[in-house]
Amino acid sequence: MKQRDLKYSCLIAVLYFGMNVNAQTTPKDTLKEQKIEEVVLIGYGSQKKENVTGSIGTISAKDLADKPNANPISSIQGKLSGVQILNSGAPGSSPRVDIRGVGSLTGKTVFIVDGMITDDISFLNPQDIESMSVLKDPSSLAIFGARASNGAVIIKTKMGRGKKPVFNFNSYLGFKKVTNVPEMANSDQYIELYNEKLRNENVTDPTKFLSRSNFPADTNWFKEIFRTSIINSNDFSVSGNLGKLNYYGSIGNLQDEGNLAAGRGINSGSGFNRLNTKLNLTYKITDNITIGNNFSFSKMRTDAAQNPLLDAYTAPPIFSTMNPATGNYQFFNGYSIPNPRAKLDLFRSQTRQERLLNNIWGEYKFLKDFTLRVSYTSDNINTTKYEYTPTLTYVPVSDQKPTKLITRNSRDRNYVWDNTLTWKKSFGSHNFEVLAGFSRTRNSYSEIYSEAQNVPYDGTNESLSISNGNNILIYTNDRPDLNLNQDQYRIESFFGRLNYDYKGRYLLNASIRRDGTSQISTDDRYKFFPAVSVGWVVSKEDFMSEQNLFNLLKLRASYGKLGNPNVTRKYTLNVSSIAGGAYYGNTGYPAQTIDEIIDPTIGWETTSGGDLGLEMALLNNKLKVDATYFNKDSKDVVYGIFQGTVSGASNWRNYVTNAYSFNNKGFEVSVNYNTKINENIGIGVYGNYTGLKNKITSVYGGSYLETGVSLFGNSIVRLQEGQAVGSYYGYQVAGIFQSQAEVNASPTQNQARPGAFKFADLDGNGIIDTRDKTFLGSPIPKGTYGFGVNMNIYDFDFAIDFQGVFGNKIYNYNREQRFGNENWDLDFYNNRWTGAGTSNSYSMVTNDQAIILPNSFYVENGSYIRIRNVQIGYNLPKAFTNSMSITKLRLYISAQNPWTSFKYHGFSPEIMNTDRVQMGVDQNIYPISAIYTFGMNLTF
Repeated sequence: MKQRDLKYSCLIAVLYFGMNVNAQTTPKDTLKEQKIEEVVLIGYGSQKKENVTGSIGTISAKDLADKPNANPISSIQGKLSGVQILNSGAPGSSPRVDIRGVGSLTGKTVFIVDGMITDDISFLNPQDIESMSVLKDPSSLAIFGARASNGAVIIKTKMGRGKKPVFNFNSYLGFKKVTNVPEMANSDQYIELYNEKLRNENVTDPTKFLSRSNFPADTNWFKEIFRTSIINSNDFSVSGNLGKLNYYGSIGNLQDEGNLAAGRGINSGSGFNRLNTKLNLTYKITDNITIGNNFSFSKMRTDAAQNPLLDAYTAPPIFSTMNPATGNYQFFNGYSIPNPRAKLDLFRSQTRQERLLNNIWGEYKFLKDFTLRVSYTSDNINTTKYEYTPTLTYVPVSDQKPTKLITRNSRDRNYVWDNTLTWKKSFGSHNFEVLAGFSRTRNSYSEIYSEAQNVPYDGTNESLSISNGNNILIYTNDRPDLNLNQDQYRIESFFGRLNYDYKGRYLLNASIRRDGTSQISTDDRYKFFPAVSVGWVVSKEDFMSEQNLFNLLKLRASYGKLGNPNVTRKYTLNVSSIAGGAYYGNTGYPAQTIDEIIDPTIGWETTSGGDLGLEMALLNNKLKVDATYFNKDSKDVVYGIFQGTVSGASNWRNYVTNAYSFNNKGFEVSVNYNTKINENIGIGVYGNYTGLKNKITSVYGGSYLETGVSLFGNSIVRLQEGQAVGSYYGYQVAGIFQSQAEVNASPTQNQARPGAFKFADLDGNGIIDTRDKTFLGSPIPKGTYGFGVNMNIYDFDFAIDFQGVFGNKIYNYNREQRFGNENWDLDFYNNRWTGAGTSNSYSMVTNDQAIILPNSFYVENGSYIRIRNVQIGYNLPKAFTNSMSITKLRLYISAQNPWTSFKYHGFSPEIMNTDRVQMGVDQNIYPISAIYTFGMNLTF
């Protein structure tokens, strides 16, 4: 079709990002003849998807819209192969993103938002995003060098298009409810278990036993602290064109009340509120000169109630929330467990953040083939946080403390200055694109810590001022004990890239980047990061010209190297002063000694690896398949190791240095099928799968590290060569002792008796001790997957997404940590050992710490499958919308996380710990909620 035949056609070009949304054209007969190029964002530019040689996953605005998530990255969970996303149920929290396994123990995936590099996009409104590209392989990431060793996500926000202004209003209102709440023993069952525990411990004093008549309460503590809450989002945007000026502007507000029940005492709950504004401008000064500005401002408020979930899990149900005799909160006399309701009510914490991100850029095209682009992005963040604890009057007077207020005021001042020169030229069938660039980054962070006692509180934030208290302390220098840091670092980079293709058939991408960072000593300050990838578009070969099966058949391979300088390090030794520490004769004099040993020469972590990929498009591009094998090595990973007491240092259990090497390898595949049955009915199906194996390949000096949470000095995580990161370490349960005769015939075990765990004698020496500990499982899934269906039937649309993992283990630390008289879950009550033959897997009721050791009983199956999203929408008929002078009005209902199938004895098998070493340990995790919403999309 000639161009003049399209003069009056209106093309709605929806780029293919992940879910392959079909482009639509008007008139209808142009659809078959108009080809829409699929474009992918890459580092410092974009490229036709057909010519991409790296491994890049793509997501469109459609996959982000209408999802009740504060953070846009949460909405793509299960949508991309090779990408594992773990969400927290806490409002406003950021998910953890692991791309092709664990690359570093301290680094984070970074996001490049309109040129600004950041590791947190909680400020970003999902409705403002046009597309995302997730860079997965080192060759795609190498152009970003030192910032991208843990993966990168490039985000492009929306720009103005079209001559007439287009207005959009998007809104949803919904409610959130915590699901899969663990069932705990009630008061009758608790008293039965408690008294049974005393008998198991040979207690005979009748005054020690509990009687139901003395404890009439029967409190469900989870019902006390949880509520069904409201979530509401409203966004308004306008885009268009005024001559040479293209514009996009938006304003949005998100309110999430959170599921922790506020409204009592002084607590502020767990709510999240965000206000966003966005303005993107592009102005074409001449045919060769274009300038632009991408501006966003956000205000966020997070109410951070002191999380009472673990206390609600362990608190005895025999106590009431309030003491009926005094009217005060009930105090659990003789129990080392806080009153969960009191803990939630009598602690107030709030974080307020203002963030202004501004990107100014300009492009100059000259000599026909050259483009110079200069971009400067500033990211300014001001954060204020307070924590207020009043005097706890319900505890004994001897335990009461004065009110305490802690405030933290921090400032982040960051900028990125990028300069690139691109030459693009074709010589017959040879196509070249050469990029050269220079970049400079600076990140600066400062914080003021203040605390005071006896600060009065009148119900307003204004009254919570440090100056209203006494015993005031203010710190501005580094204080590790207070988690107080002042920091500034700079990165300066030179980089270049060559993209070449011959007839679009043979593809080459080669890049190199040289990074220098202030975070590394001068001996190792500069690093080179090379990468190369190649592709062969087999379907463009002459011998494929007669076939009708493949629209695209492409093979690709890549290799690249990255570095990470953002690691934990110290340059100053801790020095302890000792009064009378040095003696001359019988007289002691003040002395000093070095308290810990540090490594001041800690250098870069490096990641290198490659992949082999196959891409196919079949059946007139209806079916698309992408399969990749990857192998990635991380070396000189910085973390602690066991040094041994020979050093005499206080950190002999945790000496930090370039200690570890990891390997991540696996296979990933994604499949998309989209077709139109007729002009009124369309269907799309997608699926993806990732198989992953993680292994620690070496540890400095052949050492190891026992770390993570511990119970009476017994750690549950061990980092050791040959094991996966975060693997659990303890005793293997071989059963339950059923009789004293069985105890006598078994290897010697401390406190062994009928009803206790029987541990396996792995070394066969007849004694159960620490030499019998073994690895009990890994928190890293062997496989992750997602699949879904979307349909359009006349004016109705329907979509459902599933997501899941398998092959991983969770350590149920909630169950293990018992210090006194904690409650038990109902599953344990129903399955515990009560005599010979009653159970060979659940122990008797006990608090004996010789029995409750880290062991395989607490290691549970972490596999699950979940309906991540389901949505039904209806577009009102055009006859109606036209009569209202609007372009589109769509109404929808949706559910997020409405159903999850799993075997784990906890709220959810999705355990979101930011610490990757403890990534599968369940300890006071804020649970995932089901969210049900009703929304609308209005365009006029």
